[in-house]
Amino acid sequence: MDEKPTIAAEIYRSSRKDCTRQGLALDAAGIPYQIRQESGEFIIIVTASFASQARTEIDAYARENQASPSDQRTFLTQGSGWKGVFGYAGVLTLMFVLQHQNISNGGWFEAGKANAGLIHQGEWWRAVTALSLHSDLKHLISNIVFGGLIGLFAGQVLGSGLAWISIMIAGATGNLFNAWVRDPQHISIGASTAVFAAFGIVAAFASIRRQHLRASKFARYTPVVGAVILLSYLGTSGERTDVFAHIAGFLAGLLLGALLGKFGDKIAIGKRAQLFFGIGAVAFLGLAWLIALT
Repeated sequence: MDEKPTIAAEIYRSSRKDCTRQGLALDAAGIPYQIRQESGEFIIIVTASFASQARTEIDAYARENQASPSDQRTFLTQGSGWKGVFGYAGVLTLMFVLQHQNISNGGWFEAGKANAGLIHQGEWWRAVTALSLHSDLKHLISNIVFGGLIGLFAGQVLGSGLAWISIMIAGATGNLFNAWVRDPQHISIGASTAVFAAFGIVAAFASIRRQHLRASKFARYTPVVGAVILLSYLGTSGERTDVFAHIAGFLAGLLLGALLGKFGDKIAIGKRAQLFFGIGAVAFLGLAWLIALT
């Protein structure tokens, strides 16, 4: 702040915190000002010659930082997200038991694995069923833990139903793309493709919504940059890691997350809609397995 103005003009009246914040805009514009306390309130005063410019700067600052009502809804929590996580963990656990206990004459692995050659021949359902197969308990637990964590965030911003059907669609899309570019003998199983699809969905959704909130470019792309770092750290190590499947799932998630961020306001997100999406996710997986086993 500069020295006390000789001819003072009051340009703003509010709390100390708000006046201090508005003063930052004046500092950036090089306008000298003072904050004074008067009758329990705080006021910003400037010299009379700067009054018009100061009011203009404060008005511009308010327009840039005040979100519209629709913007304020963009990050409202759509529930706790735990229902979707419990459903996800339950489905994967059930499929693991069925796969390893040879229930229904066995054949779950052979019927559901993402065999690139068979997918090339039109067996698209393998891209879905493979998401629910795991080689061992360690493989299962890691996908439940990491998938549950990112799925929890997805469920909070999208709602559990919409989040998990989106994760399944993006994960299956990643498996399809992975099979398309790999050798016909390539085999892939596991929910990790969907897990990294979830990373992509959340990151892209957050980035698009931050554009609506007029955030800085750095703030807009921070979620995507963070997701890429996590992908490089978690998705590219390990002897049996299908790196390209993880990348394909992540890219599919980015695309779907961007679409949800841009057009998500047009999708019903009430409790009934979320229940419909959740049932749809389970039904989609069930249909894929029905085709695979019959």
